Amino acid sequence: MKKTLFFAVFITILFNCKKENKFNLIEVEKERVLKNAEQYLTSKPITVTANIAERSSGNKHDFYSEGDYWWPNPNDLEGSYIRKDGLTNPDNFTAHRKAMIRLCEIAGSLGSAYIITKDEKYVEALMPHLKAWYVNEETKMNPNLLFAQAIKGKVTGRGIGIIDTLHLIEVALAIKAIENSTTINTNDLKAVKKWFSDYLSWLTTHKFGEKERNNGNNHSTCWALQVATFADLVNDKTELENCRNFYENTLLPNQMALDGSFPKETARTKPYGYSLFNLDAMVSLCQVLSTENENLFNYKTKEGKNIQLGMEFLYPFIKNKKDWPFQKDVMYWNNWPIKQASLLFVGLNSNEEKYLDLWEDLSYDSTPEIVRNTIVKNPVLWGFK
Repeated sequence: MKKTLFFAVFITILFNCKKENKFNLIEVEKERVLKNAEQYLTSKPITVTANIAERSSGNKHDFYSEGDYWWPNPNDLEGSYIRKDGLTNPDNFTAHRKAMIRLCEIAGSLGSAYIITKDEKYVEALMPHLKAWYVNEETKMNPNLLFAQAIKGKVTGRGIGIIDTLHLIEVALAIKAIENSTTINTNDLKAVKKWFSDYLSWLTTHKFGEKERNNGNNHSTCWALQVATFADLVNDKTELENCRNFYENTLLPNQMALDGSFPKETARTKPYGYSLFNLDAMVSLCQVLSTENENLFNYKTKEGKNIQLGMEFLYPFIKNKKDWPFQKDVMYWNNWPIKQASLLFVGLNSNEEKYLDLWEDLSYDSTPEIVRNTIVKNPVLWGFK
């Protein structure tokens, strides 16, 4: 399916749009983007090889992380960890995760700055990071997630750990943004895309990917968002179509209730944050997958479920968190909401001013845990095709 017309329309909305309310994302984001990009012009690459994970069963090129909610057993400190849902263990190994988030922020900022200015200096600054992560034999990451969210005494890695590479999404979008730059070496670009093609294949064929796909909550949504974004980067039309079908026939009908809520998120110990996170992921998936022939923002199930219904459910509680009808999150309750991408993308697509106004009123949050759970850090990237 051709995307040309759909994204031409979207970019018109995104960059020039909303004449009646004068909303212009480029103007809103320009100062912040260029300020962030400036600080990354001389940054040096840091990949997974910079920090050795002693508890990892992999090698220095393997990404490693540990299950967030798993803690030492107070009755057996040398034994297997036990689970405390919603409570993050501060002693977990996080260096690889932090390095990947850093890459996301660097790529997102430099890629966005290039979209805005077309200045090749931003491409020149980004390429060393891409080569270090995906090309150079000494420093690159292996294209799998076999050792993510391990649990001491139980497993060396889990499918649920695939959510850790959510931060590669804006890296892929940044690569898409700069791929026609005259600065890029063709062979380097091919090698980078080969890495993403290999990782995409692993995500869609390994048993960990299958488990994550079938998880049933925000993990399934985030699996699909990664697959769709990486498939778009490497032009894998089969996986793009698979993701469209997955959204229409599984994600939306199975995760959303008739009132627009996400019961599998509201049942958790952090129902507010998880609900915001899953809606952002689902809306972002609609953005990546929509074409001129199939705009997923308009798709509706036979029961009447659609992405606008989810937005309408959460909007009042984003605007006034005190009205949230479920329990408060056990951690980070005071840090939400931020500039939720759902407000921006649904607002632009539906021409709904109240969503755009609220998005502008909110702020980006620098709390590390919130950054880690923020999918869209650089919205300028998401209108580029």
